[in-house]
Amino acid sequence: MQTIGGILEKDLIVRLKSGDQTAFELLFHFYYPGLVIYASQFTLDTEDAEEIVQSFFVRFWEKHTQLIPRESLKNYFFSSIKNGSLDFLKHRKIEQKYIDEMKELSKNHFAYDIDLYVHSELQEKLKQGIDLLPEKCRDIFMMSRIRGLKNEEIAEELNISKRTVETQISKALKILRVELKDYVGLLFLLGL
Repeated sequence: MQTIGGILEKDLIVRLKSGDQTAFELLFHFYYPGLVIYASQFTLDTEDAEEIVQSFFVRFWEKHTQLIPRESLKNYFFSSIKNGSLDFLKHRKIEQKYIDEMKELSKNHFAYDIDLYVHSELQEKLKQGIDLLPEKCRDIFMMSRIRGLKNEEIAEELNISKRTVETQISKALKILRVELKDYVGLLFLLGL
């Protein structure tokens, strides 16, 4: 039977099952360097290998009370790292395929056109800005800019002077310019 740091493996297992952190640390320090080198033979990257081994030891500690080795810890550790490394490579291959597909899709699909999102964001900000307008001001602004009515038509429909309509539209535009200051270029194009 294998000894680690002068302690029999079976004794370490008993100590581990009872939650002995020193036994865990002894195993960790004894096997960690070799497991990292072994994992790096699969991943070809030391950082990835370290991540695989560290994740294994975290899971191992979390389940230490359920430990029932059917083989030596050495065989268990190395076969677990091999499986973890192969899973890592499989996951990386799937990720790379997804990345390649997304790159291709982003070149051709309208959903990835950045202007679409800026326009949508601007629409949302504009709606929020309009909601901040006083009711009378908002109504007149909507009649002018959304319904496309002329100032005279608005004045006639609301039974107010043309000058009041102009004042309210001017007030609305001032408020919206402040609220939408981050979109000044687009506002100019929209006539705000």
